[in-house]
Amino acid sequence: MKHKLLAAALMAGLGIQAGAAGAQGTDSARVFPAKSVRWIVPFPPGGAADIVSRLLGQKLGEMWGQQVIIDNRPGAGGNIGTELVARAAPDGYTVVLVPATFTTYPSLSRKPLFDPIKDFTPITLVSSSPIILVVHPSVPARNVRELVALAKARPRQLNYASSGIGASAHMAAELFKSSTKTDIVHVPYKGQPPAIADLVSGQVQMMFPNIPSALGQIKAGKLRALAVTTEKRSPLFPDLPTVAQAGIPGFEVNQWSGLMAPAGTPAAVAEKFQRDVAAALNLPETRQTLMNQGFEPVGNTPQQFAAYIRAEIAKWAKVIKKAGIHAD
Repeated sequence: MKHKLLAAALMAGLGIQAGAAGAQGTDSARVFPAKSVRWIVPFPPGGAADIVSRLLGQKLGEMWGQQVIIDNRPGAGGNIGTELVARAAPDGYTVVLVPATFTTYPSLSRKPLFDPIKDFTPITLVSSSPIILVVHPSVPARNVRELVALAKARPRQLNYASSGIGASAHMAAELFKSSTKTDIVHVPYKGQPPAIADLVSGQVQMMFPNIPSALGQIKAGKLRALAVTTEKRSPLFPDLPTVAQAGIPGFEVNQWSGLMAPAGTPAAVAEKFQRDVAAALNLPETRQTLMNQGFEPVGNTPQQFAAYIRAEIAKWAKVIKKAGIHAD
């Protein structure tokens, strides 16, 4: 009898503690933010992540009456700034805008600095944008099917450029190779500008760059666009098919950015943050600015973003293992 009473008392105590913790999280969300928020951008100023962050930071600052401090912490492909947030206090006052490589990093690195699942609380998927498959005009392929046929007829004679090992351009090309059973040689560069420069000069034959980086060269006729990598067509290229529509079913690669907080951040705080980011993304001027840059605003829930991250990690782990890729 004594044991039953003790167990009941223990369960009641745990229930009170859980209720108190939940109430504390809700109370935190009601007053959040009560001070300035530190928004880490793990890349240098002036890039796409920086532009998106400063735009949203300004809108949120106006909405909250609190300053959103954009803190650029570049290095190690974005991993230095991201690790900084993994070790920060879990209160919602330090967040990071992570890129799509956030989900490929754990499979690429033998000694990762952080775990994208265990060390973070998802807030929202901020934006998504297509990658575009382009070839040099000398390549005798006018569409995806012809490019696949050419690659199969000439194994290891075609080269593709990327902005570095593990970058979205690299992962998209490896998924393309795996999906089409072709053998195309990878030529990594230190960033997209030198990769595109060599593509334009004909040193390499194909690439999966982001749209803003290749747009000018496509319009000038110096590169030929074959398809976009997203599920839907790009508004910037409405006549251009997706890779899936062009003959590779199920092929989809998004270059996305999402907001993460440290693990242990109260769910109520993450949900409040997400609602406000979504509201900022829905402002007409915000949407137009992002879409002009080739980005589609998203703003989904923390639960939806968490599911997306898990799916992306699983997807790219298979591609990376099959290709035998390591970044270190």
